Amino acid sequence: MAGSTHTVTNQPPPLTGHDVYGTDRALVAAVERHVGPELRDEAHGELSALGRSAGSAQLQEWAAQANEFPPRLRTHDRYGHRIDEVDFHPAWHRLLGKGVGAGLTAAWTRPAGHVRRAAGFLVWTQVEAGNGCPLSMTHAAVPALRADPELAAEWEPRLTSTVYDRELRPARLKAGALLGMGMTEKQGGSDVRAATTVATPLAEDGTYTLTGHKWFCSAPMSDGFLVLARTGPAGEDGDLTCFLVPRVLEDGGRNPFLLQRLKDKLGNRSNASGEVEFDGTWARRVGEEGRGVRTIIGMVAATRLDCVLGSAGLMRQAVAQAIHHCTHREAFGGKLVDKPLMRNVLADLAVESEAATTLALRLAAAYDDGGERERALLRIAVPAAKYWVTKRCTPVVVEAAECLGGNGYVEESGMPRLIRESPLNSIWEGAGNVQALDVVRALQREPAALNAYLQEVGAARGADHRLDAAIKGLLTELADLGGVEARARRLAERFALVLQGALLVRFAPPEIADAFCASRLGGDGGAAFGALSPGPDLATIVERAAPSS
Repeated sequence: MAGSTHTVTNQPPPLTGHDVYGTDRALVAAVERHVGPELRDEAHGELSALGRSAGSAQLQEWAAQANEFPPRLRTHDRYGHRIDEVDFHPAWHRLLGKGVGAGLTAAWTRPAGHVRRAAGFLVWTQVEAGNGCPLSMTHAAVPALRADPELAAEWEPRLTSTVYDRELRPARLKAGALLGMGMTEKQGGSDVRAATTVATPLAEDGTYTLTGHKWFCSAPMSDGFLVLARTGPAGEDGDLTCFLVPRVLEDGGRNPFLLQRLKDKLGNRSNASGEVEFDGTWARRVGEEGRGVRTIIGMVAATRLDCVLGSAGLMRQAVAQAIHHCTHREAFGGKLVDKPLMRNVLADLAVESEAATTLALRLAAAYDDGGERERALLRIAVPAAKYWVTKRCTPVVVEAAECLGGNGYVEESGMPRLIRESPLNSIWEGAGNVQALDVVRALQREPAALNAYLQEVGAARGADHRLDAAIKGLLTELADLGGVEARARRLAERFALVLQGALLVRFAPPEIADAFCASRLGGDGGAAFGALSPGPDLATIVERAAPSS
């Protein structure tokens, strides 16, 4: 029997047993906005089912197990044969299986598939972000494979399947498959033109052997990988080619795929990232020889949007946990959520979270539309969003953890795992400078991209004077692109903020749009969260963002 000194009081209950999707009002509103009326009931039903699963105590336990027992590399079997396999805790496979089963790799095969899949990915990230990597890579591989219609016809049904088959065997025998990616090498990093992996053609047209290494190979337990290798002398531009490397060959033999080690990462610990050597590794060309970057760029763009979605999901989970804690926790004579200063912090965090969600789902809707204007918008909006939203993730998560006080610094709260995860999406798939320079490149090379962007934000002109001033300021910045590289981050940030402001003015409740435009565009905010102009609407903002359980 516990002693009287160990009576537990004033501790919030666990945030479990709730619908992660249905209680996210900003996300539900975005799905309502971007999914046609004939599909809304179906979309809400499937997303609510996923949300209830994500909010269950069972899945939260699986997530903790997958991170507590990270993947382990086995290079050889007991007899000394090279096998290069990655062992995962059973919880990892359960979570990944549920993600695949929920259609998180199937956006390309159904109507409104990208919005539905984006909403699901945002929800699923809140359970456990690590298994988002293979889900993202598999989803994003489809546009790259479509550069070779024959290859796409063979692989696309497996990649978009809702069947998770973890066994290593020839892909033709599997009802579902996963793909990873390997582009960067230790001497080049983001500069893929510095790649030294060499492709040597074989007698059969379109087939090669690869020799070289990859410094980062994402999801190394997958059934295949898209990689870049040289088909010409090192150091020359235009000789990189994209290849599909199957993990298991058609005859059942293992393709040489030598895993040297798994990365010991800050976060994302449930997911394996490895260094791999190719030594006579069989590969099939994807797209034209020497056009590898152009071929794989569709995959890169899709994974960058997933970085935005992943960060939006992490923000949402952190804010939900903070509001839940403050709703149940009492201090200084009342509920924390009712204290004016804490309410200001929570409202500021909620505004940032809603802005991220609204922008991410708008970009997913552009993929579904597929029109020329929407494709042009994506070319400038995706790198801008990837730059800004992923960078906002860490300060949001850290501030949310602080709302829990010392409890938020303890592993059992789950907040430290969110903190470790929070910088990831800013680094992966091209870090901040790469994204900012891609915005500049779109400005310089694709006038249609800027026109599409200006049409999008122009739809909100006249509704808020601070937004109007921000649009005017951005146009002034664009009038002179001299020395633009040094200003690339400044431009990317402003592109993202103005687009977020325009979307919120058009679609969010007035108190959300007003708080965002005042603090992010009008200068009436602070460098830290919790410096909004106080007012009665702050309580409404917090209530909108609150999870119910």
